[in-house]
Amino acid sequence: MEGVSNEVCSLAGHWGLGKLIALYDDNKISIDGHTEISFTEDVAKRYEALGWHVVTVADGNTDYDALRKAIAEAKSVTDKPTLIKVSTLIGYGSPNKADSHDVHGAPLGAEETSATRANLKWEHGEFEVPQDVYDIFRSSITRGAEDEAQWKADCETYAAKYPTEYAEFSQLISGELPADWEKSLPTFTMEDKPLATRQNSQSMLNILAPELPGLIGGSADLAPSNLTLMKMFGDFQKGQYAERNLRFGVREHGMGAISNGIALHGSGLIPYCATFYIFTDYMRGAMRVSALSEAGVIYVMTHDSIGLGEDGPTHQPVEHLASFRAMPDMIMMRPAGGNEVSGAYKVGVLNRKRPTTIALSRQGMPNLPNTSIEGTMKGAYTIMGGEETPDVILIGTGSELELAYGAAEELVKEGKKVRVVSMPCMDLFEEQSEEYKESVLPKSVTARVSVEAGTSFGWHKYLGFGGKHVGIDSFGASAPAPTLYEKFGITQAAVLQAAKDVMA
Repeated sequence: MEGVSNEVCSLAGHWGLGKLIALYDDNKISIDGHTEISFTEDVAKRYEALGWHVVTVADGNTDYDALRKAIAEAKSVTDKPTLIKVSTLIGYGSPNKADSHDVHGAPLGAEETSATRANLKWEHGEFEVPQDVYDIFRSSITRGAEDEAQWKADCETYAAKYPTEYAEFSQLISGELPADWEKSLPTFTMEDKPLATRQNSQSMLNILAPELPGLIGGSADLAPSNLTLMKMFGDFQKGQYAERNLRFGVREHGMGAISNGIALHGSGLIPYCATFYIFTDYMRGAMRVSALSEAGVIYVMTHDSIGLGEDGPTHQPVEHLASFRAMPDMIMMRPAGGNEVSGAYKVGVLNRKRPTTIALSRQGMPNLPNTSIEGTMKGAYTIMGGEETPDVILIGTGSELELAYGAAEELVKEGKKVRVVSMPCMDLFEEQSEEYKESVLPKSVTARVSVEAGTSFGWHKYLGFGGKHVGIDSFGASAPAPTLYEKFGITQAAVLQAAKDVMA
């Protein structure tokens, strides 16, 4: 029934994934009762329309030969995925609960279990596996050994014929990254042109693509805006499986689910996927599964704030940074400038068992002095005023870091000692030693201001009761970005005044 499954099934049909076989247990029962109360569509016809081969098995409870025949037929179809629709009776053998929702999500109970055993003439005890079943399963050991021997022989033949390709294949399945891949990541100075961090991200993907043969990914119908195409490769399509740009279409949840599958497959591929940051609302379930399942997906999320402008509050994420920072094992990054985007990608590639979300801007920003890949990997670091104990600490992320830096320069002119801290990732900062965290945010300095075009939620951990957050605790509006920043008071002047207030 679930619509989200239709997203991935639609893509599987479009891509012609002939090795995919799905068995659908059509028992016509859901938690609420018989499915006819809410579900009457013809599933087989729907899957045929999606481009699948469909096989039906009328009796999935006892007709084992029909099941074997259906699976054999599915394996013979190589140009499209196969759905095997298996009609079953849920709770088969239970005299009083078969074909009812009572057996869907609860145990039979002792009395009904005994009745079922008697009805099925099952004479074996609890957790007792009959010997003939053991024998059948143990036969797979011999078969598996034969298959493995054949696989190794095929690998040897392939290696002899295609040594370069086999070396790349071996590196991928080893789970190890290519040597010195990170040396390709660029660094930037103030002299470099200010760019939107989504543009920096585009550069990283195209720099990393030849260095990381396992890098594969794409966007949910927003590649021209997310800037996520690897220009030296074509589109992964039916019959073009060597290409590395995935066209997910408007299927955000499916995109995240597919990326999870790629990450967990064990083939050494490094998946990334992209959409507007606001549309993580459509794929949050898949992203949560990434974190829960230790799937190292890189989520490239552009248009990260009210700075996206005229699309208005429906497209402007304000609570999303706080939301993903709250998600366990999700590395939530919001880089400022090219150096920090390089650092964010280094974090994402290195973390093969934790997903990384990189929130990227539509608007341009400078490459501020002392921003660095190394600092980014620590989550937070000092970019100004680290030599002595400051009078005030200004903390910024992403496109607002320059507001903190500009306000600090004004305060220094007034004779104040000011520290500016870039905090691209709270998660990584929390993983640093207590000594390091104290060196960046000394407890003795309680005058603190944070600036970020998002909600204040979560910032008071670093600000304390006396600190101030310059941001937005409401929905946005439709207007050009500079107008919005003025309207909502996210300006250098606001940071300057907040700093003076907390020092008073």
